[in-house]
Amino acid sequence: MTIVSTIRHNRIISVVLLTLLATAVPLAAGAQGTTVPASTTWTSLKGDVFGQKAVEPANGIITIEAPKRAEDAALVPIDLHFKTDATSGRIKTVTLIVDENPSPVAAVFKFGKDAGVTHLATRLRVNAYSYVRAIAETEDGKLHMTETFVKASGGCSAPALKNQDEAVASLGKMKLRVFPSSAPGSEPMTRATEMQLMIRHPNNSGLQMDQITRYYIPAHFIQGLTVSQGDRLIMSMEGGISISEDPNFRFEFDAKPGEDVKVEAADTEGKKFQNEWPLQSSSL
Repeated sequence: MTIVSTIRHNRIISVVLLTLLATAVPLAAGAQGTTVPASTTWTSLKGDVFGQKAVEPANGIITIEAPKRAEDAALVPIDLHFKTDATSGRIKTVTLIVDENPSPVAAVFKFGKDAGVTHLATRLRVNAYSYVRAIAETEDGKLHMTETFVKASGGCSAPALKNQDEAVASLGKMKLRVFPSSAPGSEPMTRATEMQLMIRHPNNSGLQMDQITRYYIPAHFIQGLTVSQGDRLIMSMEGGISISEDPNFRFEFDAKPGEDVKVEAADTEGKKFQNEWPLQSSSL
């Protein structure tokens, strides 16, 4: 089993309890006068994900930004920034975890060796007041963690924004936006380009209820994603139910002019989607 599927299997039996915690945790925190509870869930969760490996403080190698109180628990913006200097070493993977979600591992991102990814943003579902953690693994195999506490509840069971017929009609459609770089330099591979990838997909969590039939909508989400340019990997993702509807990823990397950007994705029903865009040197 993959990390995401293993943790999903271990945690799915406690879905009902976690749904209750969506309201119970905020009340308990308020009653005790504390805004951030102890990270007891992480203590028990860490071994399931990383085994006996030590997890060190990030110390600036990776940083995370998220709203302290989410406007929409089903669309919580998460911003990650990475330091890629020679001292800290290249970041190979980043694991994104929402402690109190039914399936805590939201996604595992892997980065290409020469991709130079320095920024990654996405949107998550947050089911209850929870720590959101980003754990980076550097080339030396060490793990570095940063975290933030987000006040949100009910994100995993929140109704879909679009009805299911509309979602199926646009399933897998992609859009890529390229943002001109403001970094100095004009030679290939010397400056980062920021892109935003949007994929139409309901990313059903399995905890949402059809508002007409009152039956639960089966889980159906993007579980694999690869972004490449030419023959080199920019990043890949193994995702779970915590990635929001219509997955959205904004990232900054070292682009090479003249080579197409290709995206391939696959969901839990075996459907595959792909698209390709030319990247002109004028875009950089």
